[in-house]
Amino acid sequence: MSTSNSIFSKVVKFMEVFLIIIFTLLVFDVLFQVFSRYVLKASFSWTEELARFSLIWMSILGAAYLNAKREHLSMDFLYRKFSDKTKKKVSILIEIFIFLFALIVMVVGGFNLVYTTLHLGQLSGTLRIPLGYIYAILPISGLLIMWFSIIHMSQISKNQITD
Repeated sequence: MSTSNSIFSKVVKFMEVFLIIIFTLLVFDVLFQVFSRYVLKASFSWTEELARFSLIWMSILGAAYLNAKREHLSMDFLYRKFSDKTKKKVSILIEIFIFLFALIVMVVGGFNLVYTTLHLGQLSGTLRIPLGYIYAILPISGLLIMWFSIIHMSQISKNQITD
């Protein structure tokens, strides 16, 4: 296994563990919220905000994880009818579009959002966390998606990915 494949595998494994931790936190947070409302007859507003932020991080980082595993939902009816040579070209074109989307929307737009919210000092309503920290997952996931797309394009070019 080459060094790049080893790093790729370790990053994907770290993402898996991190996503499991976020999901576990989300489940316990919601269970505590239900318990506190119906058993303790008290509602804690911070649980709703923590659930929202956990869901944001899990969804956006999960998108990067699915990109790494090439398991995003896709409609391949037309794609399956292409010749192998055309499939290769279309696969690289798709990866280029994914790369550009991640660059423009997630990285550039995400860094702009993070900078703006941190510069303005915006804090979350209950937990008082700077919103820039919550939004930081956008450029982080965008950079990961860009890196994964480069790896995928390399693998497609070398015929290591054939679908």
